[in-house]
Amino acid sequence: MRHGFKGRRFARSVSHRKSMLANLAVSLIEHEQIVTTLPKAKDLRPYVEKLVTLGKRGDLHARRQVIAQIGNENVVKRLFETLAPRYAARNGGYLRIMKAGFRHGDNAAMAVIEFVDRDVSAKGAADRARLEAEGADEAAAA
Repeated sequence: MRHGFKGRRFARSVSHRKSMLANLAVSLIEHEQIVTTLPKAKDLRPYVEKLVTLGKRGDLHARRQVIAQIGNENVVKRLFETLAPRYAARNGGYLRIMKAGFRHGDNAAMAVIEFVDRDVSAKGAADRARLEAEGADEAAAA
């Protein structure tokens, strides 16, 4: 019996599961919308909502707690400076999960998880900036 055990195991070890959730959280905060499997999205929502709540607190201890959980200081800066002020007046419910059909390879249920009042231009902006920086580096090297 699994009474009282919260969350799914995903056939992964504890460390793998923690790093998977941290990586999903980093991607979600960076792009404000990601596509993943439905069970992962359902487990990710409370994880990220707690991070946003820490971001709304805004003090140094909260910032260090978030860094300890996700380990990416650039994303933590975005969380505290962009997302937390956006949701300052909202008491929870920062994320939305929408079902997105089934994956072709294994018929897994897919879902789109996104911030409720998301910035549409944020999706892919970091990737575009990274590509432009690499292109500038290659042009300078040539």
